[in-house]
Amino acid sequence: MPWRYLEDVAIADVAFEAWAPTPEGLFADAVDATIGVMAEEPAAIGAGERRHVSLSDRALDLLLFQLLAEIVYFKDAEQLLLRCPHPSIVGSAEDWRLEADLQGERIDPSRHRLLLDVKAVTLHMLEVRETPEGWRARVVLDV
Repeated sequence: MPWRYLEDVAIADVAFEAWAPTPEGLFADAVDATIGVMAEEPAAIGAGERRHVSLSDRALDLLLFQLLAEIVYFKDAEQLLLRCPHPSIVGSAEDWRLEADLQGERIDPSRHRLLLDVKAVTLHMLEVRETPEGWRARVVLDV
């Protein structure tokens, strides 16, 4: 599992740290960590529904914020649990762009054991950074 949930970061929220060798892997893992807060076994979610997202921002951490906000939006607006298996990220210091085909399925309580309802992604402690080992992110979700 390329993420871990963080204890004692926020009382009424869920925080996690994700890591991967590339920004694309990091974003995919952060989406799975977010889905893992809402439903058990993100890897077991089918790929029958697809939604394309095209996002841009001046900062990589804000681009991740936007992507995770889309995941929460589709869960609320369309009752979809979506993963992001192959995002494409291009850019540099002041201009980042993400293209992704989100894949998943409608929430089905008989198939998905639902856990917590993520209301929003927060900016509190949000961080994406490159390290000698790869890329790391810290995210706090409002539940």
